[in-house]
Amino acid sequence: MPLCDYFSAADDQAAVAVLQNPGGPGQAGLDVVLLKNIDPVVAIARLEGVMTGCSYEEAGERSRSGQLLSSPEGESFVVSISDTLAEALATASPDDLVRFAEPWSKTDEIRQLRLGVEVTLDLLEALAGLARRAHASGLRLYCWWAL
Repeated sequence: MPLCDYFSAADDQAAVAVLQNPGGPGQAGLDVVLLKNIDPVVAIARLEGVMTGCSYEEAGERSRSGQLLSSPEGESFVVSISDTLAEALATASPDDLVRFAEPWSKTDEIRQLRLGVEVTLDLLEALAGLARRAHASGLRLYCWWAL
């Protein structure tokens, strides 16, 4: 099962620098949300579609959406999260998150994990908190994916 640690960093270079630390962004002292198996390409594009009202295809085509920033040859790599999703997460109210949890929990990627709406809401709240802290500090969102 892959580890998917979502984190904030100043820029792509700083984000990729976490690969020099075998423990990932948490051991590098960055703000991290640990989300095992929440794929930063497909599941996160599905979340962006739910939160912004666009299709999965549109979300996947947005700048920085699931963009591979490092070589996938090793056991871990870094992927960017779209600024559109980061903004949607940072500005979502608690009621918005409740409203988005159910449709996201019904997407194939989340449903296969058997998380349920309550756990999906917890994930959304954690991601929204990370996005708010990043937004307040002028940082961007990324995912460190380790096998």
